[in-house]
Amino acid sequence: MQGKIVKGIAGFYYVHIEDLGIYECKARGSFRKDKLKPLVGDDVDVEILEEEGKKGNITALLPRRNTLLRPAVANVDQALVIFAITKPAPSLNLLDRFLIMMRQHQLPCIICFNKQDIAKEEERRILAATYENCGCKVLFLSALTEDGVGDLKVLLQHKTTAVAGPSGVGKSSLVNRLQSDTVMETGDISKKVERGRHTTRHSELLAMGEKTYIMDTPGFSSLGVFELEKEELAEYYPEFRPFEPDCRFKGCSHVSEPVCGVKTALEKGLISRTRYDNYTLLYEELKNRKKY
Repeated sequence: MQGKIVKGIAGFYYVHIEDLGIYECKARGSFRKDKLKPLVGDDVDVEILEEEGKKGNITALLPRRNTLLRPAVANVDQALVIFAITKPAPSLNLLDRFLIMMRQHQLPCIICFNKQDIAKEEERRILAATYENCGCKVLFLSALTEDGVGDLKVLLQHKTTAVAGPSGVGKSSLVNRLQSDTVMETGDISKKVERGRHTTRHSELLAMGEKTYIMDTPGFSSLGVFELEKEELAEYYPEFRPFEPDCRFKGCSHVSEPVCGVKTALEKGLISRTRYDNYTLLYEELKNRKKY
């Protein structure tokens, strides 16, 4: 049988097998010998030991498409970054940090602005204009009224999606909406594990349908300075690219140089002022970072 690890804790791995449910499994000793550690998100071969008790052994790890280190998860196809349009007002500097980190992992990203039902049209318009050329899909929806949730579900089909975003933006409500027709109840694992409060710190996959999973990733809740050189930062702002040939100097930082195509485009309103201001703040942060 083949399945996907949806949670791992205290040496047990909880494997979701399509149409059969979740099996509590141990990894065979050969994994320790080969220094292989199964990760949440791994596709695995399972030997079923008890049908009724839903117990088994993981006998093989299938090849990984990718691996994230913080948190340690495998086979992620894309990221869903959730912010509120209002209440709380979005920290766009934090959002840009998320986008840079996802691009570092070569993960396509969907930006989801929640609480459309209580936002003003002008607030939505400004955010749409700010991120229209950032290289990501941008959705506006309401987890409360479910307006736009169907469009998001389409983008998640047949993919494993890592969910990121700060607290207070309606992330839990939206994840619950996405799971409303799920084939796997998340409580199944909780009842089986019974480990107490600390279990929420672990990454967990939630099945939404055939080959469709969303990942609760507590490690993505906040970000410090990422591992990046200041000279590389402009690569993470794709809206700069069309204007860089107009820069006088090769390797222009787009901060203090004269005759800069990016700054000219900024003055003409062709680049978002908010995005550019975030870029310059991050550039200075990277420039002043202490190296040890």
